[in-house]
Amino acid sequence: MRREYEPAGPHRPAVREEPLVEEHLAADWPTQFGRWFAEAVAAQLPEPNAMIVATADPDGRPSSRTVLLKGYDERGFVFFTNYGSRKGREALANPYASLLFPWFAMGRQVVVCGRIAPVDRHVSEEYFRVRPRGAQLGAWASAQSSVLPDRQALDDAYAAAEQSFPAEAEVPLPEHWGGLRVEPETVEFWQGRRSRLHDRLRFRRDTDGGADRWIVERLAP
Repeated sequence: MRREYEPAGPHRPAVREEPLVEEHLAADWPTQFGRWFAEAVAAQLPEPNAMIVATADPDGRPSSRTVLLKGYDERGFVFFTNYGSRKGREALANPYASLLFPWFAMGRQVVVCGRIAPVDRHVSEEYFRVRPRGAQLGAWASAQSSVLPDRQALDDAYAAAEQSFPAEAEVPLPEHWGGLRVEPETVEFWQGRRSRLHDRLRFRRDTDGGADRWIVERLAP
């Protein structure tokens, strides 16, 4: 299967070619990401905040999964999870991760690499309070990534959580659940082009000489 990146037209509506050049790039990666993210939302892509998170265990064996971005700023990208899940355990044991935003319908990707660390507890508490009640109970019911004997075991755990926290009671944040922030060392913006000669512009954090600045580099496709 092969699909070429071409200018959009009546017979080529899905994947467009749109050059990504240095002079059109924002001055910093948060502004550039915000620009592309807004365009992905405007294009009505399904779950534009979905991102693939890759982590690795202490022996370097990788794993990946899709999660939802819940916030970003100059400090990095935040998502929430069970700290006892596979990604949670790997993030705490080997604190590096990569994120991929796969906006295929727009011929775009954003790739982030950097350190990963838990967010402050109050950040997790603030987010947990605005989650739907069912999702709050689910955080108590699911020992994420653990082996279950069957579906009924999960349903029973959820029913037990409902009994523990009746409708009039506030569901507290579990100790094992909270946010993780990927603090970028690189943020790459990838735009599909014809003949696989894609545009790849990367913001790279440079700390040489004690300075903390961002350098823009063009990568070969």
